[in-house]
Amino acid sequence: MIDTGRRDEVLSRVRAEPVIMGILNVTPDSFSDGGRHTTLETAEAQAMRMVADGAGIIDIGGESTRPGAAPVSVAEELTRVLPVIRHLVRRISAPISIDTVKASVARAAVEAGAVIINDVTGMTGDPDMAAAVGETGAAIVITYHRGQVAQAVDAIADMCAFFDRAFETAARTGIQKDRIWLDPGVGFAKTPQQNLEVIAGLGALAAYGCPVLVGLSRKSFIGHVTGRAVDDRLAGTLTAHLMALQRGARVLRVHDVAGHTDMLRLYQAIEGAGHEN
Repeated sequence: MIDTGRRDEVLSRVRAEPVIMGILNVTPDSFSDGGRHTTLETAEAQAMRMVADGAGIIDIGGESTRPGAAPVSVAEELTRVLPVIRHLVRRISAPISIDTVKASVARAAVEAGAVIINDVTGMTGDPDMAAAVGETGAAIVITYHRGQVAQAVDAIADMCAFFDRAFETAARTGIQKDRIWLDPGVGFAKTPQQNLEVIAGLGALAAYGCPVLVGLSRKSFIGHVTGRAVDDRLAGTLTAHLMALQRGARVLRVHDVAGHTDMLRLYQAIEGAGHEN
């Protein structure tokens, strides 16, 4: 059974203030940190470090979603993520999210203690995912992912049409709106220009009335603009996430938690000072 107390606490917190989601990839091949946290000891150490640095959510993934990554079987993905989830749920206060596109993995992860399902296909990859979300009671991050790049498409209009369909699916499968977060899917089946456009147009997502999550950390569009390699994109990541906050983002999914905590504190301090005047 899902821990509804922990789920409801994070749902309420995200509506009250921006929250940092720390990325914990227990994979050998993720684009930025693959192979670094593949043992229980290294995964625990990284999770504890991120929570100490200010992460309010830990997002655990057992299959790389980078372009060209080799698919992983259900059995292998479960072997990677379940021991980490079961261990961390007893060790950290931050709620755990499972980053998966497989309904069976999502169900098992919630049973193990996760309270958020982060599906980068937006419940379109596995036909059973929406039912899994509805049945487990987990919160769901629905990501705009159209499957393939279409350079001529109007990214904002297409994104809104995608989410309109997602809300219809949610209603059919018993997923309450207050459990839904929306992600513009930066880096998934978009041109570099479309990635910039969906960040600039985040207000269209905020208008749905659900918290908006963005995961821009170290992504290729930053390198496209700056020319920086993956491990040298912190400045670009912070800039992009700051602009996302200004456009209504409530959850920042990041690798570099400490730097984002500093950025968020300063952002909130300046915003607060402006409201006082």
